[in-house]
Amino acid sequence: MRTFGLIGYPLGHSFSASYFSEKFLRETILDASFKLFPLKSISEFPDLLRSNSLHGLSVTIPYKQTIISYLDELDAEAEAIGAVNCIKFVKTASKTKLIGYNTDVYGFETLLKKYILSSQEKGLILGSGGASKAIAYVLGKIPISYKIVSRTPSSIDSLHYNDLNKEIIKKHRIIINTTPVGMFPNINDAPQIPYKFLTENHLCIDIIYNPLKTSFLIQSELNCAKISNGIAMLYAQAERSWAIWNK
Repeated sequence: MRTFGLIGYPLGHSFSASYFSEKFLRETILDASFKLFPLKSISEFPDLLRSNSLHGLSVTIPYKQTIISYLDELDAEAEAIGAVNCIKFVKTASKTKLIGYNTDVYGFETLLKKYILSSQEKGLILGSGGASKAIAYVLGKIPISYKIVSRTPSSIDSLHYNDLNKEIIKKHRIIINTTPVGMFPNINDAPQIPYKFLTENHLCIDIIYNPLKTSFLIQSELNCAKISNGIAMLYAQAERSWAIWNK
C-alpha cells in the first residue's frame, strides 16, 4: 500500500483526503491511501518520515516555505517561486530523495482560464505567504502588474491594508485573497479591504475552498464584483501532484 498525505496545521479545513479517497474509488486505485498529517511545528517533519512509509506529500499553510530546508532538491519552478506544496519521494540505492514542486501555479493558471485577462490589468494580492508567491509568479507570466498587500509590508512595492483607498481599488481590478482569513471554522472573518469601492469591473478570487463562498466573496459580490473560489485550483493542483508522484 502506497501512502500519500498532506502536512500543515491546522488541517480541519482540508478537502484533500476526501478528494483523493473519492479519486481512488472512482478510478479503482487499490494500492494507495491518503492521510492528513497535522504538524504543530515543521520540526516534527523528520519524525513523520521515520514513522511512515511515504510516497508523496502535499504541503499547505503554514509550511510552504519552511519545508524547503528539509528537501534535497527543488524543481526549477518551485525554486523560482520560493515555495513548495508538493513533495515527490524518489528512492535510490542509498537514500530516499525528497524533491519539491509547486503545483499551485498550475492550479491557479487553470482557474484563470475561465477569464479573459489583459496585460493592461492590475492586481492586488492579499497576503505574502507561500501561496501568494505562486500567485505572483502566475500574474508575472501573463504579465499583469500587481501589488502585495500585507499587515507587514516588506518593500516599497507592497502595501498595508490601511493604504487601500478608492483610487487604489479603482486601479487594481483583480483582487486575490491568498490568506487563510475566512477559512473554516472562522467563516465570518474577511480581509479588511474597502469593499464599497468595488465595481462590476472587478474580479475577486479567494483561493480558499472551505467554505465555497467566503465572507470575502460574499462582500465582493454584494458590491457587484465577479467572484471565484479556490475549488477549481484545488482540483487542478491535486491532479498535477498525483501526476508528479506517479511519473
